[in-house]
Order: sequence, then C-alpha cells, then structure tokens
Amino acid sequence: MDALQLPHELASFDCRNNRLALLGLMQDGFAQAVARASKKYGAQRVGVFIGTSTSGILQTELAYRRRDPASGALPADFSYATTHNTFSVADFTRRYLGLSGPAFVVSSACSSSAKVFASARRMIATGLIDAAVVGGVDSLCLTTLYGFNSLGLMSTRACRPFDLERDGISIGEAAAFALLEPVPEKLDVDAVLLLGVGESSDAHHMSSPHPEGLGARMAMQQALAMAELAAADIDYINLHGTATPSNDAAEAKAVSALFGSTTPCSSTKGATGHTLGAAGALEATICALVLQQGLLPGGLNTQQPDPALALNYLVNNREQPVARVLSNSFGFGGTNCSLIFGRAS
Repeated sequence: MDALQLPHELASFDCRNNRLALLGLMQDGFAQAVARASKKYGAQRVGVFIGTSTSGILQTELAYRRRDPASGALPADFSYATTHNTFSVADFTRRYLGLSGPAFVVSSACSSSAKVFASARRMIATGLIDAAVVGGVDSLCLTTLYGFNSLGLMSTRACRPFDLERDGISIGEAAAFALLEPVPEKLDVDAVLLLGVGESSDAHHMSSPHPEGLGARMAMQQALAMAELAAADIDYINLHGTATPSNDAAEAKAVSALFGSTTPCSSTKGATGHTLGAAGALEATICALVLQQGLLPGGLNTQQPDPALALNYLVNNREQPVARVLSNSFGFGGTNCSLIFGRAS
C-alpha cells in the first residue's frame, strides 16, 4: 500500500488512509459498478457516505516529526484539509468516482461505517438521492495504538473474541465499500438486500458499554422491527466481538436476551483485527458473502468459548442455507448500530 500512487489530479489527498481507500475502490469491479449507477441516475444523484475514526491522522503525526526546529511550524507541504480531516476520505472517494451528490463522513468510533448504511437509506427514502456509495476506511496510526494501549484494551497476541481467556483487542486496518440502490423489479440471484437498521445511543460511559448491553439490545430490536422480522428469522449474527472482557460480556447479554442461545453467531475480528471505523462496512461485506455462499464463519483464534456467555458461538466454519443475517457494530460512548441483510431469493 505504501507504494500505491494516487491519480495525479488527486495527489493533494495522498496519505495512508486515502491510499487504503483507493485499494478498496479498485476491487471487484466496484468503481465500474458505480460508474454504471452514475450514468443511470446522474452523478449528482449518487451520494457518498463514509465511516472512519482517525481518518488520516497519521499524516499529521508524520508532519509533527518535520516541524521547524525554531518556530515549531508544520511543513509547508502538509495539507490538513485533504489528509487528516475526517471529510478527506469522502471527498477523495467522490472525486475519484466522479460523483457530485451529497457527501459526508460519520465518525462515531467503531459504529461509524455501519451508521452510513442507515444514513444512506434515509437519504434514498426521502428522495434526496437515488443511490449511494457507502463504506468505511481506517488505517493504522500511533494515536490509535497508543490510545488503546493506555486504556489497557490491547492484547499481546491475536485477539480471541468470546474466549474464556480473552484479554483485549488487536488493531487492524481496512477499507470496504458497498453500492446501495433502490430495489429493482428484477433482482440478480446474488443480490443482497438491506432489510433493517437500528441505532441507539445509551451514553453509559465514555469507553465502556452498558453492562447489561442496553444500547446494543435497543439497536437490534429496532433493526428487527424495521425489517418486520422476529428474532427466530435470523440465521446468523456477526457479533461486534472485540475480545475485551466487558464488551463481549455485555453483547452476549443483549444477544441472549433477544435471540436466546440457539442462533449461530461469531465475531470475525479474530481474522481481521478490530478495524475500528471500518469495521461496520467490512463486516457488512462479510455478511454479504455469508448470504451468497451459505458459509457461516467460525471465530478464528477462539479456543474455548466462555461458558458464562450463553451463545451458540461458532468456532468452526459451518455450511448451510442462509436467508437473513444481523451484524452488530458498537462504539465508544454507547453509539450502537445493527444491520440486517437478506438474500434476494
């Protein structure tokens, strides 16, 4: 990724976060799909909504290393607006894709790029836009690494969500994007539908979840209500599952209160690490693959699921037909978001 070069006309946006975004946009024919949507609806009718936590703060960290020794001034080639600023990644994305519709960034910690699905859905429903590029991008920086370490939340080994001996998170980085459009009359067999979204803010504590998972439960209940589904209709739950003792315990209480102990579930952060502001979009992508391929992912690194957490936690992959899945993303300060996705047929 460090060797990747942004297009010349977007060189002012160069930073690790935007290079990571570019890598994501280049995958799986995504840019081409957006180009078709832009031609269909008009560039001004396609919105861009991105979630991130630290955005391009690494660029500022690097700039501080090159301050003028006498005045302390930052180097002249440092551009806060196009690199560090949280809007930078949305601005870069819309320019790269040639879009001119509404654009904004959600920065609500680890729920950021789940919430953009809800934002885009509302914008489409109200007729302000006809389609939306949604996603999440978060890249490694020292602020994140030192910050989580100072909170005592980092594990010294690969994280083990919901494990009896879980002891903290592993930081990852990722970029993930999706194109949201109104449901057409004829659906592709592999189409994935956004059936429901639920958001809550319990504001229990700056960095700890409500011990009974109050906000998490509210978000899941709202998503089920919007989708007009019962808990029994969900075939798999992608847990937020950070692998910290308190977060996993609180989420388990919320999930078991609604779904009991039978619905298969797992956290994929054992494989990806916690990608923070990108986690919601990354795990939405995983949920889409679950629906399309009928493969429930086992929780990597989890050796012995905590028996105190009453969940049907998968430690091995399972193949089975899947019609509807729920994905949880919960952030600092109690900013919670749950998404429900379903197969077209």
